[in-house]
Amino acid sequence: MDTLANTRGSRAARAIPLNEFLPPASPMDMAAQPLRRFEPPPAPRFASMWARRAFILAGAAVLTSAGCYEMYRVLQVGGITVLESIILVLFVLLFAWIAFSFMSALAGFAVLLTRKKNELGIDPAAPLPAIQSRTAMLLPTYNEDPYRVLARLRAIYESVEETGYGSAFDWFVLSDTTDPAIWIAEEKCFLRLRQDVGSTAAIFYRHRPENIARKSGNIEEWVRRFGSAYECMLILDADSLMSGDTIVRIVAAMQEHPKAALIQTLPIVVNARSLFARWQQFAGRLYGPMLAAGIAWWHGSEGNYWGHNAIIRVRAFAQCAGLPKLRGRKPFGGHILSHDFIEAALMRRGGWAIHMAPTLRGSYEECPPSLSDFVARDRRWCQGNLQHLALLPARGFHWVSRLHLLTGIGSYLTAPLWLIFLMFGILVSLQAQFVRPEYFPKGYSLFPTWPAQDPILAAWVFVGTMGMLIAPKLLAFIVLLTDRNTRNMFGGGFRVLAGIVTETILSGLTAPVMMIFQSSAVAEILLGRDAGWQVQRREDGMVSRRDTVNTYAVPTLFGIAMAVSAYAVSLPLLLWMMPVILGLLLSIPLAVLSSSADPNRAPRLFRTPEQTASPRVLTRANELANVPHSPLSCPLRALRGDVDLREAHLNNLSGQRPRNRGDVDPHLAIARAKIEDAESFEEAAGYLSRREKFAVLNAPRILAGLLALPDHRA
Repeated sequence: MDTLANTRGSRAARAIPLNEFLPPASPMDMAAQPLRRFEPPPAPRFASMWARRAFILAGAAVLTSAGCYEMYRVLQVGGITVLESIILVLFVLLFAWIAFSFMSALAGFAVLLTRKKNELGIDPAAPLPAIQSRTAMLLPTYNEDPYRVLARLRAIYESVEETGYGSAFDWFVLSDTTDPAIWIAEEKCFLRLRQDVGSTAAIFYRHRPENIARKSGNIEEWVRRFGSAYECMLILDADSLMSGDTIVRIVAAMQEHPKAALIQTLPIVVNARSLFARWQQFAGRLYGPMLAAGIAWWHGSEGNYWGHNAIIRVRAFAQCAGLPKLRGRKPFGGHILSHDFIEAALMRRGGWAIHMAPTLRGSYEECPPSLSDFVARDRRWCQGNLQHLALLPARGFHWVSRLHLLTGIGSYLTAPLWLIFLMFGILVSLQAQFVRPEYFPKGYSLFPTWPAQDPILAAWVFVGTMGMLIAPKLLAFIVLLTDRNTRNMFGGGFRVLAGIVTETILSGLTAPVMMIFQSSAVAEILLGRDAGWQVQRREDGMVSRRDTVNTYAVPTLFGIAMAVSAYAVSLPLLLWMMPVILGLLLSIPLAVLSSSADPNRAPRLFRTPEQTASPRVLTRANELANVPHSPLSCPLRALRGDVDLREAHLNNLSGQRPRNRGDVDPHLAIARAKIEDAESFEEAAGYLSRREKFAVLNAPRILAGLLALPDHRA
């Protein structure tokens, strides 16, 4: 407690000026890690997980073998053709994926049903533990709504202050924003936040002129510049929200487990408004804790990292998690997109433990408001996960870390595999319908060969496969029935059951659509097309009808083609494939319906505990985010009219790395020429493009010359 007391004293004795955006530098070395060579440290001693992992892998193998045998019995009637052999191989791969997920869900069911304590010893019901170390709260942001981002940050800050340990935390907004209006709005919101919380609050803001390596580069730059002053850093996203109680508990867990490099919480989706977001929120809240408990049970100290709402030991991150730049061109070369999986694997390779705390509440996030937004985000995630193909052979990775990478890759490769499986199924049926069978093949045969499959057994294989997909939802429902308080906060058992049925139907209809989009994304990436990095929408889920038709035309056409092909074979085949075909044919109306939201009507279906009894930090964040504000239309005029904002902006620029001699920014050169040619401030501001304004805002001398021009507005 002496360290904390000293921190409190030094914080109270120093008022931070409003225009001081950053603390003194505390550099820390961080080098890119080699992938092809590695000298392992002494083997760390962590709890043995072999029995648990054997249970998961053996169970998945047994289920897959049983499924494979039954599918073989379906196809082997009359001998297996080449097409049927391909179908059998695809079925085994896809069924193994389902079986593996089912076993993790089964483990999570047992953990939650027996109320087994987590490996870290975090007890949410116990008194708040004492903490002594200093932690940096890092909020990277990229072209996000600054009013909502800083509203959430302030809510987290106030929640931490209420714990009494506020002085143990420093807060950093790490901006990679490239939109000039959003950048200046961030600075304006930051000044307002500093004014509201007081001058002794250690809240800082840093803007990078170039967002090299995106979020991972943003965090790495902070570590190199300030990392040595902190024991841990807690990574937030622009939509993250965490309670002070949860934050203090995971900081204390890091103190209690000095070998731990990372503790990942389970973020719960909140603030869903559209139908799509609400059913995603419901599913995540009901099924997520059980699935997370299962994987945490057998991952142990070889857990994974999801990029946010997690605490990381700065020293371990700096020593082991520096990301190399991959050879080759995008989408497989360049900077690593899905950096979180690799950072976790690198730290585990370096002898540090990676843990998950699945039962610790108080960690929240938001989800895309529409299926279209979900698809856009999923496209970027698809590229990041497929990029991991180049990282699988890296030396020194723990086999569970490689399994994480394979799981991420497989989550996207299964989509085209399902599509190919369906296509070959139709081809087999077409072959049986239109190709004349060879009843008497070459060689002696007493009886003719009748090409056929066993339809009754096929139906049972289908039922078994669907049962393994639906069973985890029912297991989660059983766990909920044992928790009366949570069940009531969901709205009661019957309402939850109705929600499960409805969510299963909606998810079943959207699954074929996602299969088409993910298959298309995989094909584009394999052909070398880069997805880029688009800003994610977080509020309005409405999409214009024209954009909706353009987006979902391909799935609809696939549905028509499948329906025609199936009907050409037989009406029973059409009915058999109707769940897939129906989802594709209804993709446009389903996208329109699911993106709708009625703000004046409280939804009764898909209700979650966070809606019934909103956590205090969530209520406060929404209250702050809904305060009316005027959007910033012209960032240059805002700087011209606000002396404090202008001084703070120039002071922020003084902390940036100076440009190398000889480097020429073409946008800045063009902007300088336009400013020199203008007769007034308004004329110059009107001449400049968005990228030219961004360049000027990064150049103090040219910015000063622009702001000094006379204002000739009428």
